[in-house]
Amino acid sequence: MNLTRILRHLSTGQLAVRRKFPAASLAAIEHAIQQSEMQHGGEICFAVEAALSTTALLKNQTARARAVEVFSQLRIWDTEHNNGVLIYLLLADRDVEIIVDRGIHAKVAGHEWEAICRAMETTFRQQQFETGVIAGIHTISRHLQKHFPPRQGNEKNELSDKPVIIQ
Repeated sequence: MNLTRILRHLSTGQLAVRRKFPAASLAAIEHAIQQSEMQHGGEICFAVEAALSTTALLKNQTARARAVEVFSQLRIWDTEHNNGVLIYLLLADRDVEIIVDRGIHAKVAGHEWEAICRAMETTFRQQQFETGVIAGIHTISRHLQKHFPPRQGNEKNELSDKPVIIQ
């Protein structure tokens, strides 16, 4: 059990999320996802969570394990072509995790996703949260363009493009 981590999570609340991601930033991120998805057939979701619950902290849950839970809770795995991508930010840890569905996982190596996460985290350390997320979306988009052609006229957007703030 890491007492420093627990204290950091207990002191990071929804106000921190609103400061890092004001309404204008959330709208810009939503727009970036919409623009990205016009270029490929993938589905991108951005979710931010201020901190883990006390129970999760006492169980020493990692950001990665929580991201997998969120991937499931948001039903990102439930796309027709198994092409969902979750960008998950655990704000208290400043940890970014990218979880991809099996259709993408088979085509893009894990180290590619890790590189995107680390680049986003570097930008976040400079307090450039909107910039970091949008840059991550653009990089993810380039990978998806290689493997998932743009939607046809009758194919619908299966996941909301609106950023998810986990309460």
